[in-house]
Amino acid sequence: MHGSRQVGVEGWSTKQVTGWLREQGFREYVDLLCSKHRLDGASLLCLSEADLRSPPLEIKVLGDIKRLMLAVRRLQRQHTALAYIEVGTLSPMHNGRIDFGNGSADVKRRDYQYSNGVRPVTTVGEEQRSAYSNGKRKQCCARLDPEYWKTSLSTLYATLVCGVTSFVMVLVHERVPDMRTYPPLPDIFLDSVPRIPWAFAMAEACGVVLSLIFLLVLLMHKHRSILFRRLCSLMGTVFLLRCVTMFVTSLSVPGHHLQCSGKVYGDMWAKVQRALDIWSGFGMSLTGVQTCGDYMFSGHTVVLTMLNFFVTEYTPRNWNFIHTMSWVLNLFGIFFILAAHEHYSIDVFIAFYITTRLFLYYHTLANTQAYHHSRRARIWFPLFSFFECNVTGPIPNEYGWPFSKPAFMKILLE
Repeated sequence: MHGSRQVGVEGWSTKQVTGWLREQGFREYVDLLCSKHRLDGASLLCLSEADLRSPPLEIKVLGDIKRLMLAVRRLQRQHTALAYIEVGTLSPMHNGRIDFGNGSADVKRRDYQYSNGVRPVTTVGEEQRSAYSNGKRKQCCARLDPEYWKTSLSTLYATLVCGVTSFVMVLVHERVPDMRTYPPLPDIFLDSVPRIPWAFAMAEACGVVLSLIFLLVLLMHKHRSILFRRLCSLMGTVFLLRCVTMFVTSLSVPGHHLQCSGKVYGDMWAKVQRALDIWSGFGMSLTGVQTCGDYMFSGHTVVLTMLNFFVTEYTPRNWNFIHTMSWVLNLFGIFFILAAHEHYSIDVFIAFYITTRLFLYYHTLANTQAYHHSRRARIWFPLFSFFECNVTGPIPNEYGWPFSKPAFMKILLE
């Protein structure tokens, strides 16, 4: 059997696999694996624990499954070590890993295994070096490139969309339906809950608190550039969609307390000036901005929900207090929007649904790397394909002080 290993595991015949099984103490499975299913060297290297458990093998003894897989993985590692020598010339050891002239052993090993139809083998040491953060596998060895230039582009994209949204809000204010002709639409919530005058200010206060929490998380997160890029990309896309919906559909004013009527701002320069006022005031009543007609769908709900999801996604699972506070602020903010009778219930519901679905779809695609380099992604998700092409998997929730320590602190610590 030792002599047959010189041939290379991939070139083993069924007879050689039979000898190896007997040598490892699995004589009772020789007939099942080799005689019945003709297991040779190449198929042995592809064998997984799922293969042993599921049909047609269906080995019932758990201990035998674990011991056999341990022996197979040991054999796979030996095969990989031989592949190193065949693939390239060894260079001196570096940080406990074997490096080659044009890449690391880890990269070449995986490329070699994939090219030969063999699944990459995760050793015990590799599993220990891997960690979990926020319920997701943490990338330990791969360095995430912050790509600040992409973050700058996403910031520019979100800023331009906010400007377009402000201008569209001016246009829809001019076309707001007359309340005498088009009274408020029937709405179960608005008809059942009396209006609370100070509720809308409280909704915006919830948004301010959520923004401060997110800014703190963003400041301390090691991958803050990627987080901010994703926030700008998602916010810009949702508000761009909101520009379309509120421009094509003009709903009647939801409450008689809103003194809204079609207001003509005059020439184009007056419209731009009004749009700048809305943009500089973040569209908030706390800053003195009052608008009408921008109902389908609620921009305040979008901001509250998006910030909530970013806070809960990019903080560890055991930060229960932060997660609870974030959800309470989100839900209370939505309630206050409705209690102020500033939006119809359908406006808030659609805003919440679109924001959550887009956030979940975006992060699912980013975490699974399913569409990163595909032609379909470049066509249907161009922004996603551009911003996420170099992000390999989930973002680990790692935190650190964003600024370097002052010189005197370094001296004291030393």
